[in-house]
Amino acid sequence: MNSFLVWLDNLISATSWEMEVPKAYGTFHILFTVIGFAVCVLLAWRLRKVGDAGNKIVLLSVGLFLLISEVYKQLFYSFYLSDNTYVWWIFPFQLCSVPMYMCLIAPLLKPGKLQRYMYNFMMIYNLLGGAISFTEPSGLLHPYWTLTLHALIWHMLIVFVGLYLAFSGRGGKTMADYRCATVTYLCLCVLAFAINLLLRDISNGSVNMFYVGPSNSPIIVFKQISEHFGWYFSTALYIPAMCLGAYVCFLPIYLTEKKKVPC
Repeated sequence: MNSFLVWLDNLISATSWEMEVPKAYGTFHILFTVIGFAVCVLLAWRLRKVGDAGNKIVLLSVGLFLLISEVYKQLFYSFYLSDNTYVWWIFPFQLCSVPMYMCLIAPLLKPGKLQRYMYNFMMIYNLLGGAISFTEPSGLLHPYWTLTLHALIWHMLIVFVGLYLAFSGRGGKTMADYRCATVTYLCLCVLAFAINLLLRDISNGSVNMFYVGPSNSPIIVFKQISEHFGWYFSTALYIPAMCLGAYVCFLPIYLTEKKKVPC
């Protein structure tokens, strides 16, 4: 066991390539965003007609990649950056972490309500979360190549999954589907809040899954609100804002499908 830990520590150290933190809206950020979104759109469109077997391959491949890369990230922080101490704030249950689980679970379910809820959530809320992260990329850009590429590729992949589910028709196109996704989001917010409470003492308040409290939000605007008026007030604004943002994200899909329906 000790030899394995030594090997693991050496592996992490060997891949800790330092870099100058890329500037938000600098050349690196803009090129990655533009090229990445173009590739996501083209690939999602090309894969829109895959059957059930192909769908499993697509989603399970994404899910496995996310899982393996997340394990690496957790080890990198624990072994290399934190002297063998777990960093609680990176506990993998943020909004953009959820696709790692759903991509591994949803394609294995029988077609039905639970699978539909997961597909709708990934198509609407994770597409929104992935896209927004590139507009305010401070959390994606790190002083290490592996961490920066992990964050950028991770969020680009969840953009791809959202587009793929939209183009393939596996994600919903009706207001009922938006409500399904929103119910899923609200349930996950409750679960995230429970995790925050459960880990609050052991993490010294650093755990803030879904940024719903009781710790103050780190998100721009909501950070200032929580500091001045309290986390509960910030959360009461943040959750409806996310639901509204998801609605705006879903609206083009809904209107496009509505036009296809003859009067």
